[in-house]
Amino acid sequence: MKSPTIQTLIISVFLFTIQTSLASPPTLGSVFTQCIIGLKPSNPCSPIQNFTYTPQNPKFLIILNNYVRNLRYFNNTTRKPIAIVAAADVTHIQATITCAKKLSLQLRIRSGGHDYDGLSYLSTVDFVVLDMFNLRSIEFGRKLDTAWVQSGATLGEIYYGVANKSNDLRGFPAGICPGLGAGGHFSDAKIVDAKGRVLDRTSMGEDLFWALRGGGAASFCVVLAWKIKLVPVPEKVTVFNVEAVGKRGGVNTKELVVKWQEIADKIDNSLFIRLTLSTSNKTVKASFMGMFLGDSSRLLEIMTKEFPELGLNKTECIEMKWIESVLFWLSIPPGTAPTSVMLNRIPQKQIYLKRKSDYVQKPISRTGLDAIFKVLLENENVTMAWNPYGGRMSEIPSTETAFPHRAGNKFKIQYAANWFVPGEEVAKECMSQTERVFEAMTPYVSKNPREAFLNYRDVDIGTSLNSTYEEGKVYGVKYFKNNFERLVSVKSRVDPDNFFRYEQSIPVPSSH
Repeated sequence: MKSPTIQTLIISVFLFTIQTSLASPPTLGSVFTQCIIGLKPSNPCSPIQNFTYTPQNPKFLIILNNYVRNLRYFNNTTRKPIAIVAAADVTHIQATITCAKKLSLQLRIRSGGHDYDGLSYLSTVDFVVLDMFNLRSIEFGRKLDTAWVQSGATLGEIYYGVANKSNDLRGFPAGICPGLGAGGHFSDAKIVDAKGRVLDRTSMGEDLFWALRGGGAASFCVVLAWKIKLVPVPEKVTVFNVEAVGKRGGVNTKELVVKWQEIADKIDNSLFIRLTLSTSNKTVKASFMGMFLGDSSRLLEIMTKEFPELGLNKTECIEMKWIESVLFWLSIPPGTAPTSVMLNRIPQKQIYLKRKSDYVQKPISRTGLDAIFKVLLENENVTMAWNPYGGRMSEIPSTETAFPHRAGNKFKIQYAANWFVPGEEVAKECMSQTERVFEAMTPYVSKNPREAFLNYRDVDIGTSLNSTYEEGKVYGVKYFKNNFERLVSVKSRVDPDNFFRYEQSIPVPSSH
């Protein structure tokens, strides 16, 4: 049953329509549009109707699908929003919040990035997408040690801007995917809350500011901009990517993985080595991809001492600028593309995909690795990326920010399955393979809870369709561990009516 407010708005728009034409009764999208247009004040230089798209608009599907990064949700059967507001001004955000609340519509906030399971543009009920891609300015501090970044900016845009502004002598430590949103990496913020108020760190309060850093900001507010800290980088960094299929230099793959587990989280803080396990010709392939903040001579000294089994040699080390290393991580060969390609917001090729995550706190034994290699060979569509922690991650208390996965974790796992052929049977098989590998890893990963990484969204670990505390705790403790209850407390204070909610949002306590 519609609320009286919705009925009144629909009747008003309907009567207006009848007086002017014989058109069909207004859609919920047109009611929403009339609501946001009618609000005052608005920015006369940026009228909201110019940035609002309903399904009747020929640009609607283009705007919607531009930031769909998973072809599983790029189809005619997926439920579509009743409208998209591609906000270009803070008043657009405020109007969207006001009218979504008035019409009892759920709000989905989208600012680019992975969103592997599509929670920023999917819902089972009527909803509006607030798309932030127009808000992507980057303003650098005078000393080039900070920058204010609007929430629609991508990491590629930040990386490119930082490198060009600072003559390649500063960088920003974040993800390897240029298309990822900038959210989460910040030292200050400007937001719009459920009441439509624009707040900064002081006015929002330190508890909400704490929650935004790693707690999933979309559970609490709409973020307008982040203030990030930039870091100095050397003139040259060194990268490498070496593979072992069966063995490398006389050392079998399993022994290389054993050694990697021993040193990856303890090696020099300037060196990062990711291990990826996949299959090739019925054999497990281990890829060791690394970056060192320094020259190749110093890197080889460290590797000879700490990881001689890998046999890294001079010809496999490539020195380049830090900004060029971003392309290297995308598997773009050096010199084959300008760094400006990281400004491309729309991927040239889309894929069907599934992602899951885990944390490992104890080295996996040789017997365990044998079992893992066996299950990978039985599920050849799945790869595992092992990302080492340690270093600075281990020095920050787990309660410093809402992100809790710090000391005690040796590495994080991303399970990845990609496929390129449409069809339910193909999708079912690839999803099943991912789940089989995930289940086989149970003995070797964190327990009570089995931890998960928020940015690798995975609806399999729990959802809150009814937005209850009990449902939310199932996935909440996996993403946030002991920080979950504090996040619930913050949520109950800043958004007691649970306006900012979605399938894996922070819930309010049951008493609410």
